[in-house]
Amino acid sequence: MCASILVNLGRAGRQPRAVARLCSYFLVCGETPGRIFENSNVMPKLPRLKTEAKKNRIFLVEDHPVFRDGLSKLLNEEEDLTVCGEAGDARQGLKLITKLKPDLVVVDIGLPGKSGLELIKEIRVLKLPIKLLAVSMFNEAVYAQRVLRAGGDGYVMKQEDPEVIVLAIRDVLAGHIYVSEDVFATHVLKQSSTRKASSLDQLTDSELEILELLGLGKSTEEISRQLGSSEAEIKTHAKNIRRKLKLSNDNALISFAVGWVEDTCK
Repeated sequence: MCASILVNLGRAGRQPRAVARLCSYFLVCGETPGRIFENSNVMPKLPRLKTEAKKNRIFLVEDHPVFRDGLSKLLNEEEDLTVCGEAGDARQGLKLITKLKPDLVVVDIGLPGKSGLELIKEIRVLKLPIKLLAVSMFNEAVYAQRVLRAGGDGYVMKQEDPEVIVLAIRDVLAGHIYVSEDVFATHVLKQSSTRKASSLDQLTDSELEILELLGLGKSTEEISRQLGSSEAEIKTHAKNIRRKLKLSNDNALISFAVGWVEDTCK
């Protein structure tokens, strides 16, 4: 109808400005039935629609309450982000994530019981349309590729400044993969399909986590408490690590673990 009005007014020789004014009268009246506008030179204002910017909903899976609370407060202060839920372990996290369906999940790698890597894999198996960002103290040079292979969208170290973590979250929400520049240049760009698999590639995610904890000087008892597993399970994992890395005894395993952690931290 508006188009026919424009055509008829054009044929009548009306000026373009008058045509626009009259057409706007029609549009406003169509939106507000019963309202009458007087013919004047004042252009009527279209009613403004009040819109609120959508906040991206973030879920935190982190077993350290102090870090989790601090990160939650940090994100809730951002205009475009809000924390919709929290969990201290993978099992509780998965249950709440499937219920709340956040836009992005921040996952710690070193969770008690089931690791963050396993949680990422489980979320991907469920085909949930959720972005996944790993935030951890574990060395990025070692874990970033494993996170990406598991289905994660990025990796950032806990030691980074708060604004870097917020940047990583926004980057992942925008559809990008986030890793540090050093890791991207060293490990992502230089990846080759013909690369010879290293001995560490033979280790499972749980075994690699235990190897790193051994390299950080943790005892079997401490690792058992941190991961929520029995000491017998940790010892079985350590035995499998020794076999895969062809190490003769526990002392050789500890020596290898310490050296490996020192090398990856350089």
